[in-house]
Amino acid sequence: MLAGNARHACGDRVVLTSFFKHETACVDEPVSIGTDTKIWHFCHIMSGAEIGERCGFGQNVFVGGGVKIGNNVRVQNNVSIYNGVVLEDDVFCGPSMVFTNVINPRSQVIRKDEYRSTLVKQGATIGANATIVCGHTIGRHAFIGAGAVVTRDVPDYALVIGVPGTNQGWMCTCGIQLSFEGTQATCIDCGKAYEKRDDTVIQL
Repeated sequence: MLAGNARHACGDRVVLTSFFKHETACVDEPVSIGTDTKIWHFCHIMSGAEIGERCGFGQNVFVGGGVKIGNNVRVQNNVSIYNGVVLEDDVFCGPSMVFTNVINPRSQVIRKDEYRSTLVKQGATIGANATIVCGHTIGRHAFIGAGAVVTRDVPDYALVIGVPGTNQGWMCTCGIQLSFEGTQATCIDCGKAYEKRDDTVIQL
């Protein structure tokens, strides 16, 4: 088990950060990895990736060179994060969930200039074995259920389940499903208040 260092530019300065890297992990330089991030067995972080502080990468995670990952992101075992994917702070990616970056792949056709971006906003959760079809945005604190297939944009706080994924409710920032009375809801666990406005939910 090893401690690693990464150098990256910050304006006209070069910043050195310390992170944990298991001896079986492969981290290609140059790369930007924040302090206290942990990279476990058999991971591969490609050159050019940008990873924030206090992140955790479980066994057999791949991070492409054009990927941007915020702070306090948790990526569980067997997840590949391809070029074009952006994960904001506090995102959770469950075991073996899938990102894509080409909408119509063919082995004999090169489409690297046609990658579609995927944005996962702050605090969102993606459950185990879920698939995120590229070109979509998953809203803040949304919750994608295990095995769901996301084929469209997901609103903030939405609970999406099924194939294809559909909005089946709304979630608190703490991960508890909300129960609305009319347009109002209060989380039974943490007490946060929410309001429903048309097809969106906001925290009060």
